[in-house]
Amino acid sequence: METLHIEATEETPEIILDAENNKFSISGKSLPEDSIAFYEPVFEWLKKFSEEAENDIDFEFSMEYFNTSSAKQIAKVFLLLEKLSDKVFVQIIWKYKKSDPDMMASGMRFSKLLSLEFELREEDC
Repeated sequence: METLHIEATEETPEIILDAENNKFSISGKSLPEDSIAFYEPVFEWLKKFSEEAENDIDFEFSMEYFNTSSAKQIAKVFLLLEKLSDKVFVQIIWKYKKSDPDMMASGMRFSKLLSLEFELREEDC
């Protein structure tokens, strides 16, 4: 399956969906003007991947900031991953900076809404 790689900008996160190398991540800031349109390729990729997935995945989120409309799209990503977990093991790794209690709290809130393995990982950076 072809890799989806969206480079980060000042307002959008880097997204890597690489099934061949088992690398799945969203990192950076997410405040696109149209979050639905921005995340649509991610949803399409994950839906297609769900049909073919055979290996367990770790999906890393390392967000610096996201706005409310992005939070809704991230929640949709989680729901697609939750559906995928019926087929393969899916673990979410939510990375946050030690100095960012808000991002830790966001991860905790998401973890309570999902029936996925969810690891909160504090980083010193």
